[in-house]
Amino acid sequence: MSSERVSVEHCKGINGLDKVVLREIRGSSAEVYLYGGHVTSWKNDHGEELLFVSSKAIFKPPKAIRGGIPICFPQFGGVGSLEQHGFARNRIWSIDTDPPPFPSSTSNKTYVDLILKPSEEDVKIWPHCYEFRLRVSLGPGGDLMLTSRIRNTNTDGKPFTFTFAYHTYFSVSDVSEVRVEGLETLDYLDNLQDRERFTEQGDAITFESEVDKIYLSTPTKIAILDHEKKGTFVLKKDGLPDAVVWNPWDRKAKAMTDFGDDEYKHMLCVEAAAVEKPITLKPGTPVFSDLCLAMNSSHFFSITGYLKSRTFIK
Repeated sequence: MSSERVSVEHCKGINGLDKVVLREIRGSSAEVYLYGGHVTSWKNDHGEELLFVSSKAIFKPPKAIRGGIPICFPQFGGVGSLEQHGFARNRIWSIDTDPPPFPSSTSNKTYVDLILKPSEEDVKIWPHCYEFRLRVSLGPGGDLMLTSRIRNTNTDGKPFTFTFAYHTYFSVSDVSEVRVEGLETLDYLDNLQDRERFTEQGDAITFESEVDKIYLSTPTKIAILDHEKKGTFVLKKDGLPDAVVWNPWDRKAKAMTDFGDDEYKHMLCVEAAAVEKPITLKPGTPVFSDLCLAMNSSHFFSITGYLKSRTFIK
């Protein structure tokens, strides 16, 4: 699909991996690798990168790509029988040449449809059949949308249960100068203390050490204020009740081979997720989940990004 200034290009990326580059008329762009169905870049019309990807990211299976927007399915984190964050993020997805109609209309004309189905090896470790369809699209204003559609295709009539997250890595100037608003007074599970439950006490969340929290019953709007960039990401979601906030800080950053020692200063993960209460999906019943990022940087502390997630069972 292409026009004079709008294009969808299928090409080779790092280490020869297949990727799709989306370009919109005003200059915004996005890149998605078929490996992991993984968005690795989203730039505004000024060419500013809004997602963080580590300079040491390993673009080579079976290692997941460090940064961007990993898709955590069918397991978030390490609670469960599968590898950390499930296997969708380190499988090769295919171009979906004949996707079914979308439940809602969209004006986005720059997009790619991907699909993931289980391999024989996948079924051995997670004995369920499914179709995971993913549309990645760029809107005329530079907004980025990921629409996931998951369907249970088990022939034995059995439902399956999964957890899920859009593990978005936001690019920030200095995490110690960033604050997150909208999660005050909420309960959270602290992954650094065996998922013990606490209540957030501060007026806003700021960062001066490692954080790994799953906030529960979160609102539809969460703001990520970056003082040095004079900009704000606003995360909007509907249907994904949890919000994960993560930064590894210095000690864990140095322990990760695919992460620079000081890169923790320039990233923050704020993720729309369904973790505390797993989703149960019956055969033939689809689950829809949207992730939309848009930006407007024309005003001081204007909205330079918003993220919207929506999950519903039809």
